[in-house]
Amino acid sequence: MSLFSTTFQTIENGISYASQKQQTIAQNIANVDTPNYKSKTVSRTSEFRDLLHNELEAYQTDSKHIPFSDSSQQAITQQGNTSYQANGNNVDMDKEMADMAENQIYYEALVDRLNGKFNSLQTVIRGGK
Repeated sequence: MSLFSTTFQTIENGISYASQKQQTIAQNIANVDTPNYKSKTVSRTSEFRDLLHNELEAYQTDSKHIPFSDSSQQAITQQGNTSYQANGNNVDMDKEMADMAENQIYYEALVDRLNGKFNSLQTVIRGGK
């Protein structure tokens, strides 16, 4: 029997994914002028996505909201089929900045949820005060 629900593990995995994605985006931005550099992306494995869907249910109340999902297993892939600059580089700064903003929102939502869980535990420990 587990003392805590799997929520902490799921949030931890999501924060790990957001951190890895942030590092990859930063690397892409840092290499925007590097000749023949190919941008990289972080993707989640379908195995964990299926597990997450079964364990954690979230409701998207508007089609414009970012879907809530998580990953403990991610893979970094190189996008080698395009070239946006004459030097062979394929980093698209607009896409990278949009990905960074989306990732920041995702990270902040996870941290907010984690804070909520800790506040609930603190309330229980204090006896509802």
